[in-house]
Amino acid sequence: MTDIKQLQKDRQQLFTDLYEGRIPKRVPIMYNIGWEAAIQLAGYDLKQAQWDNSIVYDVYDKACSRLYGDLIPVAMTLRNPMHYQMLGSKAIIMSSSGQMQHPEIACLEPSEYDEFIQDPYKMMVDKLLPRLYKALDVSPGQRALALGKAFKAYNDEAGFYVGTIGKIVEKYGYAAIPTHGFGEAPFDFLADFLRSFSGVSMDVRRMPEKVIEACEAITPHMIKLLVHMNPNPSVLKKAFIPLHMAPYLNQKQFDKFYWPTFKKVIDAMVEAGQGVDLFVEHDWMRYIDYLADLPGRVRMRFEYGDPKIIKEKLGGKHIISGLYPLTLLKTATKEECIDKAKELIDILAPGGGYMFEFDKSALSMDDVNIDNLIAVTEYVRDHAIY
Repeated sequence: MTDIKQLQKDRQQLFTDLYEGRIPKRVPIMYNIGWEAAIQLAGYDLKQAQWDNSIVYDVYDKACSRLYGDLIPVAMTLRNPMHYQMLGSKAIIMSSSGQMQHPEIACLEPSEYDEFIQDPYKMMVDKLLPRLYKALDVSPGQRALALGKAFKAYNDEAGFYVGTIGKIVEKYGYAAIPTHGFGEAPFDFLADFLRSFSGVSMDVRRMPEKVIEACEAITPHMIKLLVHMNPNPSVLKKAFIPLHMAPYLNQKQFDKFYWPTFKKVIDAMVEAGQGVDLFVEHDWMRYIDYLADLPGRVRMRFEYGDPKIIKEKLGGKHIISGLYPLTLLKTATKEECIDKAKELIDILAPGGGYMFEFDKSALSMDDVNIDNLIAVTEYVRDHAIY
């Protein structure tokens, strides 16, 4: 037990040093496989296991006994099917394979922009959520009952998972980086569930001023979610923001629709002392200078990009992770996989500000060769010294 506690203390120090701007003793390893992948790794049926809390500890334990990470290498489920089924969700549904998926869907009509801009919260509650969740498309009393039941189910499930993760963290001596919330850039929020990818792509051409006004209207709500609902902010307390739409916009569109309100959100978070954790999806190399100018010490997980340019632009200020292609673990030899890790470490580790992570998480065990994953993470653990 003493050895585990010391291991946990050492791992915690790696991340404390990293986030506070010091050079850790070695490169921290932060990644996770999706909950669905962990279920498969533990040998359970995906569709059945997501409804069975009795196997949750065993799934975590079996996965963590095989995978190395300085943080727990299995994600907590973000899309438990129970409350989505109770709400009659159209926005998050289970596929025939058992994966929870987000189909292309819109609930805000182009003709409703003015109403939305006037009071986004009221419209989301009164009109948009009932369009996304059939159980809320009822009388106010029935809606309150359905929402209350689903909310309790969600909290009960979340509490159970958090408790189980706590036991696993103590058993294996993982570091614990507290998280606070999940949010989006205002333009991404508009594109995600409200207007859809295709819908907002038309709107920026047909009604650009309405899109700008809608993003401005969303911004205070996103700041409230990411800043004001966190009573004890810290650079070690990260809020997660995945960045979706920017790579699909041209320069003028990015400057006009995406960056201004996103920058307001990040400025508010940093000013409040809140940690920021960005998943830089797809290829942001056209906009790397914008990311470099963000305030604070932001952790950025890159899906694609030139590691040398990213290091040149961000090194010394922000924290870089990602860029290791998950697909390589499926298609390459063990030696080739380790060589890729060496290449990225040589470029990104000097001077600090780097944690090892894959470019994306494995959502299925079909995404990776588990032996290659283990070999790469163990190599980084043993050889990635600053």
